[in-house]
Amino acid sequence: MLALLCGGQGRLSADMFDLSGGRLEAAAIFDRAHALLGGDPRDLIRRGDDDLLLADRTSQLLSVTAVLAAHACIADILPEQIVVTGYSVGEMAAWSIAGVWTAEMALQLTDSRARAMDAAGGTSGILGDVRGLARHTLETLAVHHGCAIAITNPGNLFVVGGAEADVAALCRDAMAAGAVHAELLEVKIAAHTARLEKAVAPFREALQAAKIAGPARGRLLLAGGDGARIFSAADGTARLAAQVATPIDWAATLEALVESGVDRVLDLGPGHALANMVRSAFPTVPSYAVEAFRSLEGVRSWVVGKPHWDHKLELENVQCNRRH
Repeated sequence: MLALLCGGQGRLSADMFDLSGGRLEAAAIFDRAHALLGGDPRDLIRRGDDDLLLADRTSQLLSVTAVLAAHACIADILPEQIVVTGYSVGEMAAWSIAGVWTAEMALQLTDSRARAMDAAGGTSGILGDVRGLARHTLETLAVHHGCAIAITNPGNLFVVGGAEADVAALCRDAMAAGAVHAELLEVKIAAHTARLEKAVAPFREALQAAKIAGPARGRLLLAGGDGARIFSAADGTARLAAQVATPIDWAATLEALVESGVDRVLDLGPGHALANMVRSAFPTVPSYAVEAFRSLEGVRSWVVGKPHWDHKLELENVQCNRRH
């Protein structure tokens, strides 16, 4: 069974819309994103204005736009049954793919999510990336620096959140304590920590006011926070709202994904981070990212199980680009 993974925020590459940007299937998504952003997403990316692109609301909207556009380009050939889940803000796209709401509504709710988070967290927070420390060691450092673990990824890879100076100090101490890697991320808000508790209620209200359905038949939707299956969208909205201020266990989500019978994974982006995580944690499960393909035709052929390309030519050898 095929699984679709919907990525979260991170560095937005200038080529992230190369495969989907000119496709008629994705036109309505780009139009809606344009209206919300005040500019065409494809132009914003090409312009490369870091101050704009790294702003929390812009980053969230562009990330979800990338996922939805990629999905629109393959929606007509997807198998009757798939599993879908999302990483952080990627859940907004995942719920759309699962048939809970439209792509346009996903973007509107992403806007509501980002505005609520910005109002609650301001610009004082940030996320950091720490790899190679035991959890109990990192938890001790987090408490010492007034930070918190925001996301648990496979392979002792953690995302921590807090005030920028505190996360920076934690990263320095983590390296001194034996971490393989520790640095600040380009996510300018302490998502998935208690610092954003005030964002939960307004985001929950926006979700409750939205027109929802499903999940659709044949679409198995897993919560990105822990991999629990979402049977009723109405029952899952409280969990989705709480996610902005509570930790994510993405390692557990990937375990649940594989246990559900998934035998191949397509990371809809943006980037390649989620595919790389699956490949590292579950090396026997074929896992690729849309952005690793050189053509949309290659993506579509892989989805239907009839690859017509040479892997060495069609797929780029990509490095891990962690996104949140």
